[in-house]
Parts: sequence; C-alpha cells; structure tokens
Amino acid sequence: MKAAYRRILVKLSGERLAGEGGFGISPTVISDIAQDLRDVHELGIQVCVVIGGGNVIRGIDAASQGLDRTSADYMGMLASVINAMALQDVLEKHGLATRVLTALEISSVAEPYIRRRAERHLEKGRVVVFAGGTGNPYFSTDTAAALRAAELGCEIILMAKQGVDGVYDADPKLNAEARRYDKVGFDEAISRNLRVMDQTALALCRENDIPIIVFDSGVAGNLQKVASGDKVGTLVGE
Repeated sequence: MKAAYRRILVKLSGERLAGEGGFGISPTVISDIAQDLRDVHELGIQVCVVIGGGNVIRGIDAASQGLDRTSADYMGMLASVINAMALQDVLEKHGLATRVLTALEISSVAEPYIRRRAERHLEKGRVVVFAGGTGNPYFSTDTAAALRAAELGCEIILMAKQGVDGVYDADPKLNAEARRYDKVGFDEAISRNLRVMDQTALALCRENDIPIIVFDSGVAGNLQKVASGDKVGTLVGE
C-alpha cells in the first residue's frame, strides 16, 4: 500500500474505546486501534488524532440530567484527556513516539496545545493526540477535529466509526431501505442534517475545504485502506 496523504487527522469517539462494554477502556479495542494507527504511520503519513470522552462522560448527556452545562462540558474534556493518556501509553508500547497536547492546561500529564509545537512533533514523525476538545464548553470534539485539521493543514479527516460503514439518508437500524452515500457534498450534509459531524464542524470543514471520510474502523485494515486512497465508507466534500 502507498500513502494517499501527507498528513491526516483521525477522529476517534470515546465510545469507540469502550468496545462492547459501553463504558471505560477495552484493552483489546485500544490495542487494535494502536496497531491500525501504526500501520498508517508506517506508510509515511503524519498522523494527528482527536479523541472524545464519551466512554467516561458526555457533557451534553450529563447536562440533560441536571448538571450545569458548562461544568458538564469541562468534565467531558477531562474525560478526553484520560483517553488520550491511555492511547499514548498503548501507542508507545507499539513503538510509536506519541505526544498528547491538550487545550486545557494540565502540565503534569500533557503538553499545552501550541500549533507550532504540534507542527514540530509531526515533522519529527511523532503521533500527536489532541485532547480537551477546543478547551471551551458548548463545542464538541467534532468541532475540535475540524479546527485542528484546519490549523495544521491536514488533507483529510477520517471519522473512525464503530459499526457504521458510512453516511446514510436515514438511520439504517430503523429503516431497512436507508441508502448509503458513496459521496455527499457539504451543503447536502448540512441541509439534511445527515449527522456526519455536528453542524459547526461541518461548516468549518466546508469553509476550509477539508474533506471527510466516514468509515467503520471496527473492520480490520480499514483505516490503512482509507489512508491509502481505497474507496471505503463515504466521502463528504465538494
């Protein structure tokens, strides 16, 4: 396989790390993710990762249960730092030098996010894991992924889903006739609220011409195939 991109950003949900347990971090799943990232890195691609915290706590869900929304969102950001630290540990056990950069200042466990520092790590061949979202409440890790991809000149965002092989015009679990898109434009994805990402993130990708590929990362080898330019999942872009 040959690299189709110079620099990519992989968006991982926290739920992806939980596996079938639905909560916490599955050692098997996170090891599989690390191996997939290593396979991509070995193609010569510079790899960024944005990771969520939904396997520990989702801010918007916690807020719906009575927590103050701002506090709940910060809790979600801290959960993403926990996941980033776990991913860093496993990636380094797989032989990949990895740095965690966080939008929240937690100097004891991670570096602060500084764009030029992130650039330098990537140029040195390190995997960079971004945690803490954007550092602001009311913004999702989807938005953080779009923002970091734009700041760092990533050529594409790879949305690594679990059990979802692309973008559909309806929920395939509820509608057997739901149609999967091979490609869909930003305008249609936004106007039809296709839930590729949240609307803010999609608009940011559209403005900066950053395509997105939505694919099932639970299938072994899919991440490497996508990074090699194979047609897997759904391409979102103009």
